[in-house]
Amino acid sequence: MNSRQPIPVVVLTGFLGSGKTTVLNHLLANRGGTRIGVVVNDFGSIEIDAMSVAGQVGDSMVSLGGGCLCCAVDGSELDAYLEKLAAPVHRIDVIVIEASGLAEPQEMVKMLLANENPAIRYGGMVQVVDAAEFDATRARHPETDRHLAVADLVVLNKTDRVDAAERARIEAALGTLCGPGIPVVGADHGRIDPELLFDRRPWTETRGQLSFEDLLAEAAHQADETDPADAAGHDHERCGHVHAAYESIEFVSEQALHPRRFLDFLDRRPAGLYRIKGFVHFGVPGHEERYEVHAVGRFLRFAPGPWGRGEARLTQLVLIGSGTDGPALLRELEACREPAPRQVPPESMWGVLRYVDRPADTPAED
Repeated sequence: MNSRQPIPVVVLTGFLGSGKTTVLNHLLANRGGTRIGVVVNDFGSIEIDAMSVAGQVGDSMVSLGGGCLCCAVDGSELDAYLEKLAAPVHRIDVIVIEASGLAEPQEMVKMLLANENPAIRYGGMVQVVDAAEFDATRARHPETDRHLAVADLVVLNKTDRVDAAERARIEAALGTLCGPGIPVVGADHGRIDPELLFDRRPWTETRGQLSFEDLLAEAAHQADETDPADAAGHDHERCGHVHAAYESIEFVSEQALHPRRFLDFLDRRPAGLYRIKGFVHFGVPGHEERYEVHAVGRFLRFAPGPWGRGEARLTQLVLIGSGTDGPALLRELEACREPAPRQVPPESMWGVLRYVDRPADTPAED
């Protein structure tokens, strides 16, 4: 990640037993070369299964060769740990906060949105739901509905423990509880594609010490040697090609995109379109920068930045989803092209600028 770009902070939420840690472990084990900072916000002493290589996390900070830094904190310490993780020396690409099962995620989101550290930015909220305990969880924790209403992406975990009819019923219920267009990703054992949340980097060998992925792979190999039944399912289940369930669509345009038409496209994107990432060229007078776009579910952010020396002014987007109509999405993006961007009034960019993070002392345009 470009060190000048703020680090996205993703909030991973869900009630006790929903599978948040399992999702987190899967992301860590399948992150490629991405350097992930992890903040665990919980009560008391914490033990994270996949971090057993580092022993009991407790309230300490653990540094691993692959660049994962893990902290167990309470809310009052969050800003300090985020500042520490965002330090350039760690070269972190993304930070994941695993919220307590009893936390109020809205408060954590508010803290991140109000954070004035220019090195980080809010990257969306992911709510993990236990399919097998869906009704019981809502009965015990009525606030579940409120949490779902503000989620940017919902992971319906433990789908292997319910039949097709029950899963369809739960997904229909989630459709009414979540905000309009919020995507619901089904998963078992927390296996979701990390690409839905962050880019995976090409892996580079660490210097003389095992990376976090190396340690996880070694632990899995030892488990396979001691449990033949586990070994039989290891390749296909635990490390199966999760991304095979998703389609990836690429869009490149040498013409600029009209900001209002592009925002209209984003506003009406289908629920199955989980993630959009890339760079957009608008070319509107006063806004000739390259705009990085990042969307997870309904969460959307633009980040303007300079073009590289000699870099072609292109729009380059990757869309990741499931059950979407790829050709239709490409046709909609084609309709966003603007052959004469210099004639587009600057006020057409106001909608885009509402999704740009600003320093606290910079007023937003109306």
